[in-house]
Amino acid sequence: MNASQQLHALGQSLWLDNISRDLLDSGTLQRYCAELSVTGLTSNPSIFEQAIGRGTAYDAAIRQKSAAGKTGEALFFELALEDLTRAATIFQPLHAASGGLDGWVSLEVSPLLADDAAATLAEAKRLHAQAACPNLLIKIPGTPAGVKAIEEAIFAGVPVNVTLLFSREQYIAAADAYWRGIQRRIEAGLDPRVVSVASIFISRWDVAVAGQVPANLGNQLGIAIARRIYKAACQRQGYSAWKKFAAAGALPQRLLWASTGTKDPQMRDTLYVEALAAPGTINTLPEKTLLAFADHGELKGVMPEDGGDAEGVLADFALAGIDIAALATRLQRDGALSFVKSWTDLLAAISEKCRPLTPGVPAP
Repeated sequence: MNASQQLHALGQSLWLDNISRDLLDSGTLQRYCAELSVTGLTSNPSIFEQAIGRGTAYDAAIRQKSAAGKTGEALFFELALEDLTRAATIFQPLHAASGGLDGWVSLEVSPLLADDAAATLAEAKRLHAQAACPNLLIKIPGTPAGVKAIEEAIFAGVPVNVTLLFSREQYIAAADAYWRGIQRRIEAGLDPRVVSVASIFISRWDVAVAGQVPANLGNQLGIAIARRIYKAACQRQGYSAWKKFAAAGALPQRLLWASTGTKDPQMRDTLYVEALAAPGTINTLPEKTLLAFADHGELKGVMPEDGGDAEGVLADFALAGIDIAALATRLQRDGALSFVKSWTDLLAAISEKCRPLTPGVPAP
């Protein structure tokens, strides 16, 4: 077995953090499933901006939809759902075999709505209905407004991938929202099996403090944060409230490690994958990182359920002047703004590709 297959056998799901029409048309995604144990995938505005804006695979479809009167966000979501439902079909057998735990794909609501709970909820419901896909998660950011929308989305039966979580406190807020939604469904006599995952962003922590801490602390912050959150997640599974939910048929909200590509060229390119090995969790990998791990990754044990040395490492960062709570807030806000930029660039690229069909405007 290669390293990715070994990690899958350990009990961690490997999802691909990428989607494109080329990936689907070439059969590459199917090959990753068969050879690298990929069991799901995630997308975000940045991924689609690269896929649509920097290639030609979508040009004909964009022109066809534009001619039919589609524009802007409506046109994009049609394109995205075409890709994601194709991918979801590939994962459907695994989704069924896992009882709905695995085999998911993800679509994000417009990042322009990150601070508007009501609009986020309405968008999540609309996209869920439009997709009509049993293994598609709607991504909602774990911002304060997003947390409000998460509870309501879960209560409405919309599967949710909570994105842009950085700290234990942000994770707990999202996990509590999931629990409240499940509790309300149980009280209303509704099926509590509404899936959710909580996406914890890792490498951005280390990028944020690069050059600001002693060399011996380099590239350790993201992993320490992950261990702190993993401890909190493990503890939650022992709470009486969760046991009641599980007895009613609810599924756990699984942790998903995101932003797991190594950004520091001086570090091992499989650093985060190896450090975040943990049964019952998900790691969504950039394509380059997935291939690197399958080629030369190593399993070096599993994450400690008690957090290991996380608190000691985080104390060292505090002594070095890093305010973890303040940085978590900034990272979440910066992440949301980054997705807004990608979203704006994406819609501009789609608009540009529609230009040849605009009367009086010459083709580029």
